[in-house]
Amino acid sequence: MKLISWNVNGLRAVLKKNFYEFVNEADPDVLCIQETKMQEGQAEVELPGYHKYWCSAEKKGYSGTLTLTKEEPLNVTYNMGVDKHDHEGRIVNCEFQDFFLVNVYVPNSQSELARLDYRMEWEDDFLRYIKDLEKKKPVIICGDMNVAHKEIDLKNPATNRKNAGFTDEEREKMSALQDAGLIDTFRYFYPDKEGVYSWWSFRGNARKNNTGWRIDYFLVSEALKDKLKSAEILMDVQGSDHCPVVLELKM
Repeated sequence: MKLISWNVNGLRAVLKKNFYEFVNEADPDVLCIQETKMQEGQAEVELPGYHKYWCSAEKKGYSGTLTLTKEEPLNVTYNMGVDKHDHEGRIVNCEFQDFFLVNVYVPNSQSELARLDYRMEWEDDFLRYIKDLEKKKPVIICGDMNVAHKEIDLKNPATNRKNAGFTDEEREKMSALQDAGLIDTFRYFYPDKEGVYSWWSFRGNARKNNTGWRIDYFLVSEALKDKLKSAEILMDVQGSDHCPVVLELKM
């Protein structure tokens, strides 16, 4: 089973670029998209054979998640059921026979860390949400989690220490997820691999120079460890400031 996650930074824009070519060639069983920046119906996503599940922000042109899956889920829910978090279209949760698949776009702490305190609340509530799901069956979390966990996960850790996405507080929340039994699948297969990133700033030729960050993840419950087949980051795929990340399972 092949799962792909991609922050497209505006779905309507990427639809006019290489989106269909990429999806048709990669042929994922499930494609999880973040930062759609649109409401359902503002553009037609023409992918026959996929069921589509949208979670859009109330604010137009902002945030938003979309899950496309060949297999129809047993059940689909949106957001995490906490009112203060549930207006930005950040979660699509598809329940399948063997697991929940949580497509998530974690809030950015923003410049000057203006939203860091809110982010900390969101992270605590998200961990509770995931642990509640795990009482029923294993969980796969995928998406833009807006944090580079360790120094190996970004090009310039020293100069980014207190910047959004690499604060001690955000990194500790990612550690808390993993301490709670969620496996970072890329690091499971490649614990020491350097220079592999999923996001690059549009400034300063960052992508050309591979001055990047690994902030897009597949995390899985410990119960799925034996099902892990491979993990990959498709750094050559253009169209967004992020690139797709892949997880294959033996299902």
